[in-house]
Amino acid sequence: MKLNVKRTCQIGFAFFGILLLWQVYDSWCPTFLTDLFAHRMYGLTSAELKASAPDKILNVQWLVGIIMACDNLAALILLPIFGNLSDRTKTPIGKRMPYILVGTFVAAVAFPFIPLFFHQNNMAGMIIMMGIVLIFMMMYRNPAVALMPDITPKPLRAKANGIINIMGYLGGGFATILGVFLKLSDYINVTDRSSKMWIIEIPFIVASVLMVISALVLFFTVKENKIEEEMKDELAEGERLAAIENPATDEGPMSPANRRMLLAILGAEFLWFMSDNAIGTYIGNYVIYYLNAASSATMILTLGGGLAAAIGFLIAGGIAEKVGRKWTVSSGLIISFLATMIMIFVRPTGKVVGEHGEFSFPAILFGVWALKGFGMALVHNCSFPMVVELCTSKKIGKFTGYYYAASMSAQTVTPVLLGLIFMRTGAWGALPVYSTILTVCSALVFILLVKNIKTRKVANASGLEAFAEED
Repeated sequence: MKLNVKRTCQIGFAFFGILLLWQVYDSWCPTFLTDLFAHRMYGLTSAELKASAPDKILNVQWLVGIIMACDNLAALILLPIFGNLSDRTKTPIGKRMPYILVGTFVAAVAFPFIPLFFHQNNMAGMIIMMGIVLIFMMMYRNPAVALMPDITPKPLRAKANGIINIMGYLGGGFATILGVFLKLSDYINVTDRSSKMWIIEIPFIVASVLMVISALVLFFTVKENKIEEEMKDELAEGERLAAIENPATDEGPMSPANRRMLLAILGAEFLWFMSDNAIGTYIGNYVIYYLNAASSATMILTLGGGLAAAIGFLIAGGIAEKVGRKWTVSSGLIISFLATMIMIFVRPTGKVVGEHGEFSFPAILFGVWALKGFGMALVHNCSFPMVVELCTSKKIGKFTGYYYAASMSAQTVTPVLLGLIFMRTGAWGALPVYSTILTVCSALVFILLVKNIKTRKVANASGLEAFAEED
């Protein structure tokens, strides 16, 4: 049994497009919304409000959180639906590919209209475009994620997941590079924005174009039906070698042990996404409005975290071979906890270095982000394969929906909850405290409740082996 690395990389290129678009969406949209709500509530741009009454910036964050949460609420509903639909779909181009193609093209067309409506101060138009992008990204995302386990035997899925995640992080890294050179703060902090429209429009156009290219590469190189037929025997052998004590079956309900394990993984996942999404949603505003630093610092943070994550994905398989997937995930959560705890003690530097009065950026946060990126790579590399290990090939889309339902429900709750905490406490420092507490809770749930795993370890990629075929 061997992993087809070339095909896995072709699937991974689709994740390049997903993470690129998602990174642009998550990095730019919360700041767009902050500016629009500041204008609606106080008649000022967010830059003017920051200069005259910086505490009031916190008062709009719960509204920002509600909009971001509504998007995630739609995803919570749609991901399981598209997962179930794609499980039951049969077409000449496969069961996942129709959803991937339609979702890609509609999302790509709508995406550049988000900054356009923001530039025109049209909140309704911007939110509608955000909703369209999100709906069709969900049509794309679940089937694209399910495609890997569809055509990869169970013992090789962690290896394949590592390669795919590295490809995805390259997409996210490309988005952050765009943000380094196209500084959102250079648009937000000026009075006359008419000549700066290109700063916010280019990243969205580039993301749309590359996402379409990635989907076309997937369509022309990965023939679902043909591959599934060719790999029928290997996939059946993979079921026999699953790393759980009670094998999954299509006959009758899940075993009680497997059900408890699934719920424990999803519960821990919910908590770590509560933590991670809190930082992901608000870090741009945290840097601009609390640390008073240039927005490019956020992009450099993300880039550094992405590079550390790539290292994590490369070695996660080797760690899993030695200690198992459970303890690989647990180690990642502990490392992430250390990172967010350090962040609690970070303060604005007070040293003016920017032409608009921006402070220098606290260098320690670069180390924090690298630590956090590495830790969460260990978590993500093994957690999704653990979920789809609990089902047969006929239910991969459904169980992928479970995995993303847990993450999206967390991302629905956390922006609103943290936004209300900001308004109540009046303190940006609540962000790392909130994330630290949730990461600890996630680690405890995962370590104490995830059981029913075979004592022998499952073969996974280690080091550069992730890019080599296995004999």
